[in-house]
Amino acid sequence: MKLFPAIDLHGGNAVRLFKGDYNQLTVYHRDPLALATQMEQEGAKYLHTVDLEGAKDGTTPHLALVKSIAEKTSLFVEIGGGIRDMKTAEAYINAGVDRIILGTAAVKDPVFLKEALASFGDKVAVGVDIKDGLVAIHGWQETAAISAFDFMESLVSLGAKYVICTDISKDGAMQGTNRQLYRELSAALPLSFTASGGVSSIDDLLALKALGLYAAILGKAYYTGAVSIPAALAALGE
Repeated sequence: MKLFPAIDLHGGNAVRLFKGDYNQLTVYHRDPLALATQMEQEGAKYLHTVDLEGAKDGTTPHLALVKSIAEKTSLFVEIGGGIRDMKTAEAYINAGVDRIILGTAAVKDPVFLKEALASFGDKVAVGVDIKDGLVAIHGWQETAAISAFDFMESLVSLGAKYVICTDISKDGAMQGTNRQLYRELSAALPLSFTASGGVSSIDDLLALKALGLYAAILGKAYYTGAVSIPAALAALGE
């Protein structure tokens, strides 16, 4: 199972939100490029980034920063937040990003989702953020009128392969992951799932690996020192 340390971007800083609440934002690092380099030095091979401002309003204020991370590290970089049209998708791909994550647009604009999958294939992941069983959109500020499971089931027929699934109730709470959710999804759907939200210990990572998940995202637990990248990789055998 792959480990994706996370850098969430807001105002040029690396930050974390608590349960997706922009009013509960903590700045953890003022230089995301230096942080990404540090993660690489600690053994990371993959990086999950989210432009939180882009997620809310569909802009790309951190495009240059993400480009510099892609260029100046050897990390496999994926980026989400605000990618809602082909122009933005192409801008990130041309910036050297390895995978783009479609969230709100994947739900609201199926034509764009199909076009992106047709053009970029495995360079596309779909971010499915779950709030009370529904898909949350627009930086988790709203929910769409479709169940998360039904939406993910529709992704299979579209040819999507990678899904980054977040249980918002667990995100940043340091209370463990929703193992039952990932167990049910991985058993029911032929998708490569990345677990996001709530990883707070090595045990969480080992439990997710045992479920056969493709990857897990390491967020707040990294920043608080609860889980180090070297210890996580050693435990996972990566």
